[in-house]
Amino acid sequence: MIPPQRNADFAAGMEHVLDVYQRPYDENFPVVCVDETPRQLIGQTRTPVPAAPGRPAREDYEYRRLGTCNVFMATEPLAGRRPTKVTERKTKTDWARFLRDIAERYPDATRITLVMDNLNTHRPGALYETFEPAEAKALRDRLEFVHTPKHGSWLNVAEVELNVMIRQCLNRRIDSIDVLHTEVAAWQAARDRITAKVNWQFTTDDARIKLKRLYPAFDG
Repeated sequence: MIPPQRNADFAAGMEHVLDVYQRPYDENFPVVCVDETPRQLIGQTRTPVPAAPGRPAREDYEYRRLGTCNVFMATEPLAGRRPTKVTERKTKTDWARFLRDIAERYPDATRITLVMDNLNTHRPGALYETFEPAEAKALRDRLEFVHTPKHGSWLNVAEVELNVMIRQCLNRRIDSIDVLHTEVAAWQAARDRITAKVNWQFTTDDARIKLKRLYPAFDG
């Protein structure tokens, strides 16, 4: 998406996210980026031909649509962890339950900062629509919601990690949610095993120079 030019709200939201990324690592206050991707389940209409010496694998161009599902991603850039979850849908309830999963992964953390896109499902109210008030409030008190500005999803590190997962694991035909779950879990385990991190370098100072067009203009 193309960010709006000369937009104070965008600049403010961008700088807030960039400042969060500059926080030093603190296991009591982890910064976790969250995103999701819809996936279409695709089946073969004919048996693929496996690769052989001098001949690449081949599959028929026709395919079967077998429904859709969703993959949630949470990535902690400074720690090299990335919990994932495959769900049939992407509702507020699915979202809230994934946030509870994240909170349970950090039982000793005082507060968890969640960086996420500015979608209508990504609101604290989703917790209250899913859980009893006492549980919803307990979760809300442990979570700090930080939203990327509209048209600023590129600021979400989880989007970077999702693209890696799609390229390395999901860029092929997968015909069932069970297979997708198995493949995503295996990818996550391998990626976590090598503690793959995201080295985010872009800062507020960089933004004020390289993205000056996004800031309101002043005379003088």
